[in-house]
Amino acid sequence: MNIIQVYKQFPTQDACIAYLEKVRWNGKPQCPYCKSHNTTSYKKGHRHHCNNCKTTYSVTVATIFHKTKADLQKWFLAISLILNAKKGISSRQLARDIEVNRNTAWYMGMRIRRAMFDDNDLLRGIAKMDETYIGGKPRKGGDGKTKGGPRKRGRGTKKTPVVGMMERGGRVRAQKATKLSYKKLSTLVRGNIDRDDAVLMTDQYNSYFRMQEIIDHKVVDHGKCYVDGDIHTNNIESFWALLKRGIVGQYHKVSVKHLNKYVREFCYRHNHRDDVEVFDLTIKNAMGGTQ
Repeated sequence: MNIIQVYKQFPTQDACIAYLEKVRWNGKPQCPYCKSHNTTSYKKGHRHHCNNCKTTYSVTVATIFHKTKADLQKWFLAISLILNAKKGISSRQLARDIEVNRNTAWYMGMRIRRAMFDDNDLLRGIAKMDETYIGGKPRKGGDGKTKGGPRKRGRGTKKTPVVGMMERGGRVRAQKATKLSYKKLSTLVRGNIDRDDAVLMTDQYNSYFRMQEIIDHKVVDHGKCYVDGDIHTNNIESFWALLKRGIVGQYHKVSVKHLNKYVREFCYRHNHRDDVEVFDLTIKNAMGGTQ
C-alpha cells in the first residue's frame, strides 16, 4: 500500500472509518467497554450507543487512533510511509510528508510501532543468534584512535546490547538486553526458538558455549573465519547493518527507554518484506489490541 493507493482507497474520513469498522466489527458493532452487541448506531458522527452500559463510543476507542485529532487519512498515510521506509523515517520527515507538527508526527509514529508486532510462533530450522550494540559516540579518526588510545568497540563499550535470533532466510526476533550472561541468553533461546526443531548457530562468545545443554549448537570462530562450511551468522549480521544504518541515518539516536520499539519496527518490516497484505495486517493489529 503506497501513498497513491491510500489516497485512492481512502479519499475521505468516512471511507477510513468504514474500513476500520469493517476490520474491527465486520458489520456487528460491539461496545469496547462492556463487550455488548446491543447497540444503536447514530446516523451522524460515526458513533454508537451501547444500550447495556449506556455509553457512546466510536470505532477508534481502545486503538492506536483513540482520541486523535488528526484525520484518519493522515494516519493511514503515516502507516504506509513507515512500512515502506526500509531504513525508517524520522518524525521530522513524517511531519513534512503528512503536514503535521513534529510532536504529532512523533506521537503517531510511536503509536504505529505499537501495532507492529508478529505472532508468537517459535523460530525453526537453522537459527542464527548474535548481538549488537546501540548508542554511544562513534569512533574518531581513520585508525579509530583518540587521545586516550584506541576507542573500544562492541562488548568493550557501555553501549546498549541488542540480542537477535533469525531463521535462515526467514523471520527475525530481537530485543535489548541488560546482560549477556548465559542465563539471560538461554532464556531468550527458550522463549523464541523451537529447541526440538532447530539448530542454533553463534559466534565463539563465551556466554554461548553452554547452549549445547539446551539445543543443538554449532559455533563459527570469527577469529579464524566468518564462514565455516555451512556455519555462519551472516544473516543476522546483515540485519544489524540495516538496523544501525536506520538509527544512525534516520533517527540519529534513540533513547534506551524506546529502543525496543524501534528494534521491533525493523523486525516487523523484515518479517513482512514480501507480504502484500502488511498494511491490512498492521491495521488489524491496531484495531484488535496493541502490544
